[in-house]
Amino acid sequence: MIHLRTLNRIIRSFATSPRLAAKATLAIPVTCDAETFAAGFTDAGEALAQPRPPSTPTNALWDYFQDHTEGRGIVKWTHYFDIYQRHFAKFVGQPVNVLEVGIYSGGSLGMWRSYFGEQSHVYGVDINPACRAYEGDGVSVFIGDQQDRSFWNDFRTKADGIDILIDDGGHTAAQQQVTLEEMLPHLRPGGVYLCEDVHGHFNRFAAFAATLVNGLNDIHAEEGPLLQTATTSFQASIYAIHFYPYVVVIEKQSVPVHSLSAPRQGTEWIPRPEPPT
Repeated sequence: MIHLRTLNRIIRSFATSPRLAAKATLAIPVTCDAETFAAGFTDAGEALAQPRPPSTPTNALWDYFQDHTEGRGIVKWTHYFDIYQRHFAKFVGQPVNVLEVGIYSGGSLGMWRSYFGEQSHVYGVDINPACRAYEGDGVSVFIGDQQDRSFWNDFRTKADGIDILIDDGGHTAAQQQVTLEEMLPHLRPGGVYLCEDVHGHFNRFAAFAATLVNGLNDIHAEEGPLLQTATTSFQASIYAIHFYPYVVVIEKQSVPVHSLSAPRQGTEWIPRPEPPT
């Protein structure tokens, strides 16, 4: 049944977007090449590598997690904490609004509140009504299905602008995709979207997020004294897309960028070879 649904989606893709579907088909050999390369990868510099702890001593989130031996439960892969520190540190002590999808036993809500400080407000979303018990000072809880677009429409009318979104919810590709589509355009400038637990080979959400890179790489430049291209709406708003083990991070621009340019510097240039005929 799953394979039939997938086949139907493929057929619909060719019917509704034949040009894009054809391009995606042409990428299949390269996708297989990349899978083979990763599976057989050997690091020539491994003997020179120096081991490092799972998180740096200055990572307050890691310290909080290690010290949290009682109370509301928290479960996180240990390598996530360096990722958090890299992308979230700039918000510490600021009036930041944080949204975590997937509350579970509530422990991480307190962790985020402690890390970002008293000026922060933490929003939690979960499908389990029992999670309302975790509301408190600086913490608001919304009950709903993250795959329901109408839920997100309602959420956006009730919550202040979100700076950070952490998707630790149901972990299905469909849930993750809907959450990204509904909330990424509404994150504040400079905001960070982070999706956790993107597991497994050929994960459909990972494929969705990786394909967004095509949007970042879009170019319509013409040769001239200044190589320049107007950005798409996506390029103007999105600063970077990062992939880590089990994690996708998308950073938004602090200020929209409406063009990209490559100015020429210097006076000495080697003539470009003529294209083959």
